[in-house]
Formats: sequence, structure tokens, C-alpha cells
Amino acid sequence: MNDSLPRPLNGRSPDARRARFAALMTLAGALLFAGFAPAAHAERADKDKPLNIEADNMTYDDLKQQTVFTGHVVATKGTILIKADKLVVTQDPQGYQFATGTVAPGTPAEKLAYFRQKREGLDEYVDGTAERIDYDGKQDLTTLTTRATVRRLQGLSTVMDQVHGSVVTYDGQNDFYTAKSGKDVAGPGNPGGRVRAMLSPRNTTGAQPAAGAPAALTPSTKLQEAPPQ
Repeated sequence: MNDSLPRPLNGRSPDARRARFAALMTLAGALLFAGFAPAAHAERADKDKPLNIEADNMTYDDLKQQTVFTGHVVATKGTILIKADKLVVTQDPQGYQFATGTVAPGTPAEKLAYFRQKREGLDEYVDGTAERIDYDGKQDLTTLTTRATVRRLQGLSTVMDQVHGSVVTYDGQNDFYTAKSGKDVAGPGNPGGRVRAMLSPRNTTGAQPAAGAPAALTPSTKLQEAPPQ
């Protein structure tokens, strides 16, 4: 009598079933982590947009592979806007662009170099001012140096958050701020030049930061009478 081998369930051997199970678990894990992957917060299309610059003067240095713009410089790249007295632009072999905008030391606060970028999928912007602004197009990283201020705006006018320090870095891909203290931000109320920040609470009700002058309080004209016994 011929003995027959046991038939594998569903026409597959145990080894094949184990391999299929392992593949399914790997796929499920990949989908799970993909669902929780952090989304970029700055406009993702900005890095693919051309860099447009207006200035009073321009000089191209072929040896250094850099272009220098001076005089009322205005640069745009998608939603990115940079204003400065001088802007130095370079590009790496991969095509990523880098820009450094500066003003003269001691420039009044209202004339500091300026940066702005829209946040992805929101009616919000991040802007800032400093004596020097470095934009890294490869990492979508903006570093503001000396008397630096960075703000998160709802629309273009309502300030939601504000960070002030000697050096403030904004990571547009991860919506991440860092700030460092320094003597350049020291003053009568802040002799140590410490970092200062104003952060609005996050909520889902759409509440806006308080605006306008605080209400004036007036004293009562009579004391409240005790209730009858």
C-alpha cells in the first residue's frame, strides 16, 4: 500500500504560509508607520519654484559660483519672500539654492532683513526679521541672526506666536523653532539678553488672541447689601 504525504492546507506548505504571513505583517507595519509619518508644514512646492530677484545692482562671480544682489533687494521663491540690503545666492551641484540676506549692523528695527513663508494647507505664515537671514533650500531651514524675531501669523496680520532672541532657527519641514540668547537682544528690561516668547494656546474653537486695549475697570458706587436672614 502506498502511503500518501499529508496535503498542506490551502495548497501551501507550512513554510510558504509562514513566509506569506511575515510578508503581510511587514506590509501592515509599513502602512501603519506611513499613516503616522509627520507631514511637511511649509509649502512643499516652494523648493521647486524659480528664485526671482529684484535689486539695484547685481554681480556674478563665476569663480565662487555666487551671485550678489545689492540695494533694496526683494527675492521670491513660491510663497517665500526675502527682503534685504544685500543678498548672496549660491546653488549646489544638486540644484538646491541657498541665500543669505543682510543689512548693516545697527540698522533700525523697522528696516531689518525680512523673511516670510506660507505654511502648507493653512491660512498661516511664518515671518521674521534680523540683521542676517540664511535660507537653506535643501533642508528648508531658515536661520535669523542678531536681533532676531520670528512670528507665526494667522492670515497676514494676526500674531499667534512670537519668538525673540539673538539667533532663531525655523525648520519649515518639521515646524520646529530653536532660539538662543545673546547680548544683542539685551536691554533695560532684559539685561541678560534672554530668549523671550509669546505662545498662543492651541485649540479647535478658532478662538483668536485678544486684540485692542483692555477694558477699564470702575469701582462700585455702593457696597452689596447682605441678604436678609
